[in-house]
Formats: sequence, structure tokens, C-alpha cells
Amino acid sequence: MRRSIRRFKPDPVPDSVIQNILSTATYAPSAHNRQPWRFVVVTDLSVKICLAEAMAQDFERDLVRDGVPPEKIQTQVKRSRERLTSAPVAILLCLDMSEMDSYPDEKRQQAERMMAIQSVAAAGLQLLLAAHVEGLGGVWVCSPLFAPETIQKTLDLSEKWEPQAMFYVGYPDESPKNKEMKDLDSLVKML
Repeated sequence: MRRSIRRFKPDPVPDSVIQNILSTATYAPSAHNRQPWRFVVVTDLSVKICLAEAMAQDFERDLVRDGVPPEKIQTQVKRSRERLTSAPVAILLCLDMSEMDSYPDEKRQQAERMMAIQSVAAAGLQLLLAAHVEGLGGVWVCSPLFAPETIQKTLDLSEKWEPQAMFYVGYPDESPKNKEMKDLDSLVKML
């Protein structure tokens, strides 16, 4: 029943509910049980505005480089800012590799990083499911992958906290349409 929600009521989400969601997210499986996820919870509107403006500069620069027409750039950047600033809660999901294993060869080191990324993604999904159970809506956005240094600087994060995703969370102000799903037979091979 969980669906991505992009429009929220302005009602604040109680701190106890946010804590429940984060606690549940931390029970996700992780490689070597290292729990490489880190969370930054942003509810302060001035911080969300500052973050949205900083990320918008990177987004606009990238769209200009891509040759996107100026009017389309402004529309996309405006929508991106509004999504972040209108959500009652923004939760930044980060990866911290500092406690993961280190290998002398590139192949195993890449595998270790991939396992950590998969672990962080599992925590992200668990976070969304926990939000849904609490009666909240949420959406997963990957924009932090395109502006990691900007986010680290704006939020004064350690370089060890690598932004991976952001979740906008709040009480839903929309009813999402059912999305078309691929046929299960085309996605599964039974042996």
C-alpha cells in the first residue's frame, strides 16, 4: 500500500514519531552488521531553505551544462526547492564507510563499498515503510548524489557522512494514483 507522496499537509510530525521511524530504519540488515547509515533530520524551515538554495545552484549549473532551455531550468529548479521546503521533515540518508572493512585490492574494496551502499538503501526502504505505518507519506529522492559536497558544507557534516538520498516526510495531502507495475513473470526466473 505504500506509495510515493510528494505533497504534504503543513502539520508538524511529532519528534516521537520521527524517533520511531529512525529506530525502525536502523533494524535494516547491513553488511557485517556495521550499520553504515547516518541520518540528518531537518525540520527547521530556515535550514531547509538554505539547503534548497544551495542545492538549487548545483542543479541549475548541471541543467545549463546539459543544454536544457532556461524556462525549463527555472521550472525544474523551482519544483525542487518547493518539494524540500514544503515537506514538514526532510531526512538525509548518508553512508559512512569508516567502520567497513578495508582491502588492499580494488575488486574487494569496490564490493565492500557496494555492500555498504546496499545496506544504506535497505535502511532507506525500512524508513519509508516505518513512515507509512505511522500514517505518514514519504518520497525518496536521489538529488543528494548530485550535490554531496554542497550538502556536507551547508549542513556542516563530516566528510565521512556521504549523502546518498533524501526523504521528504509528512502527513499526505494527496492520494497517489496506482502506478503501473511490470509483469512479475518478466522479472522473475524460477529454477
